[in-house]
Amino acid sequence: MRIGQLSAMTGVSRRALRYYEEQGLLVARRSANGYREYADDAPLVVQQITALLDAGLNSDAIRRFLPCARGPRPEFEMCDELRAHLQRRREELSNQLHRLSEQVGKLAAHLE
Repeated sequence: MRIGQLSAMTGVSRRALRYYEEQGLLVARRSANGYREYADDAPLVVQQITALLDAGLNSDAIRRFLPCARGPRPEFEMCDELRAHLQRRREELSNQLHRLSEQVGKLAAHLE
């Protein structure tokens, strides 16, 4: 399938799909006329990528762990390295959330 079809199927912009390809997250081969051609499983891969981005993983982590993803959610074949990475990322996000909550409280105090 071509990039326009993949974009329409997944709701992901062509620009984002090209970015995923540049980052090594999504593979496309080129046809004789230079068009990108994606494999039949590309919509699932895009769904996995967007789910992982939504969960707060960056492109490097997704590239590293995407081969462990199974299904659209995705679920993972958990290994020690992946578990440790996800736990660290959850802790980072939790710390950010705590700091933001403190800032919201301080702003509220100034507005009173």
